[in-house]
Amino acid sequence: MQKEVIAAVLGSLFLSLTGCAYGQFRPTPEGVKFERTLQLINSLYVDDADTKKLTEAAIRAMLEELDPHSTYLTEEEVRAMNEPLQGNFDGIGIQFNMLTDTLYVLDVISGGPSQKVGLLAGDKIIKVNDSVIAGVKMNSQDVVKMLRGPKGTSVNVSVLRRGVPELMEFRIVRDKIPITSIDAAYMVAEEVGYIRLSRFGVTSGEEFRKAGNELKAQGMKHLILDLTDNGGGILQVANEIADEFLGEERLIVYTEGKNQPRFTMNATGGDELQGGKLVILVNGSSASASEILAGAVQDWDRGVVVGRRTFGKGLVQRQLPLPDGTMIRLTVARYYTPTGRSIQRPYQEGKLDAYNQDFIDRFQHGELFVADSIHFPDSLKYTTLVNKRTVYGGGGIMPDYFVPMDTTSGTLLHTRLYARGVISRVANAEVDLNRKSLHEQYPDAIAFKEGYELSDAMVKKLKGLAAEEKIEWNEQEFERSRPLIALQLKALIARDLYESSAFYRIINEENDIFQEGLRIITDDSRYEGLLMGVGSNVGNAKETENTENG
Repeated sequence: MQKEVIAAVLGSLFLSLTGCAYGQFRPTPEGVKFERTLQLINSLYVDDADTKKLTEAAIRAMLEELDPHSTYLTEEEVRAMNEPLQGNFDGIGIQFNMLTDTLYVLDVISGGPSQKVGLLAGDKIIKVNDSVIAGVKMNSQDVVKMLRGPKGTSVNVSVLRRGVPELMEFRIVRDKIPITSIDAAYMVAEEVGYIRLSRFGVTSGEEFRKAGNELKAQGMKHLILDLTDNGGGILQVANEIADEFLGEERLIVYTEGKNQPRFTMNATGGDELQGGKLVILVNGSSASASEILAGAVQDWDRGVVVGRRTFGKGLVQRQLPLPDGTMIRLTVARYYTPTGRSIQRPYQEGKLDAYNQDFIDRFQHGELFVADSIHFPDSLKYTTLVNKRTVYGGGGIMPDYFVPMDTTSGTLLHTRLYARGVISRVANAEVDLNRKSLHEQYPDAIAFKEGYELSDAMVKKLKGLAAEEKIEWNEQEFERSRPLIALQLKALIARDLYESSAFYRIINEENDIFQEGLRIITDDSRYEGLLMGVGSNVGNAKETENTENG
């Protein structure tokens, strides 16, 4: 109720107060009313009032009444939002994990400040400057704040290294650290490459082209592009990557809003795969720019989309800075795919909790497990632009081939082991103890993938750490989840020993979406059939006149 009152009072205040930055300032009755309220609070309230805090709370509440993606950002939140998209940050150049209150260095970025002074993967950072961080309840963000800082400044770290009895002291001068968006790029079959893209950042287009060229040099003619869990990023970068697949002048996406005229973005490049097969992998966490790319490829019948329905984030935000360094991101338009489908899933103004409940609703309705549970009214049917096959609107991108979530190996024991970091800690300990011998036995990721197996000693460690965490051990559940646990351990060890591509080489062996995509791209008749609307397990017999959202 408090939020609703504030939002009602401030309904048009925001635009009146920011109008001076984007047009002529015109005071409104609501703006005058708000300013008068602040004056009365300052003059008459019984205690000192933090008017800045009150104003920020009012703006947040007001924006929440509009839609799920219009938001207010503090200065710190502005930096945190922009950093993953900018392509670099100032820091010391390590990847780390916080386990049992200990910072483990997972990887040292090549050419970065930490590598230059001799930090190694497997090191444990005990102190940062004069602050002990080992054994102290700190989250990853607290540690990041201590390690990052402006380029040229220094930080002192005390490191415990296996085989060295005393702490090792390092002075690290911070520098620009690149943020990459390609998690993995490797050949998965003869003539078939795989690229996993985690975000659409400033450098993602360049990274994607580089990875593609390297795979072509290895014989790639067809591509699996993995956009699962990719939450989006910069629109222009999504168009830049779509250029790699679509012919010149083909529409990629258009935006339109009440106060925003239609704006279209067309492909300007050529088909770099030269007609080769393309499979795009998506799931419920693929959002925004991921949906734009997948939707364009689907609408132009350029490739097959495989997986589960995407998130459904199709509202366009304009970033509007405020005088004190804060910002609002205000929704000004909607995204539409080339066939005219709105990407945004339905929402009710001011019903943010219900909107965030959508994934749970999908789970409860069975959408994540059975294609037959997915229903589309006729009003949500669209026709692709080349092959004239049926695709569906209603929010998000529904794949051409649906892959249900696999729950056969999931148990309560596995969930607890994973959630409490037991699996990660066992993997870290294995590398910490045996890094040199593992490298000698398995000189590269492929040899490791083919030869490494879960040992009885590691199972014993799992049981021991489970007991420390007071996790009840159920042998029947362990045997059911053993293949999954073994795979996760193996993938985590490979990432620590080699690089992130090694992790995905292994974990994809049991990734149902990846495996289905691989089967489709290596079967010419099945691939071509899906592009012609034959063989899909979505829609068809599941059409209904029900007006529920699809």
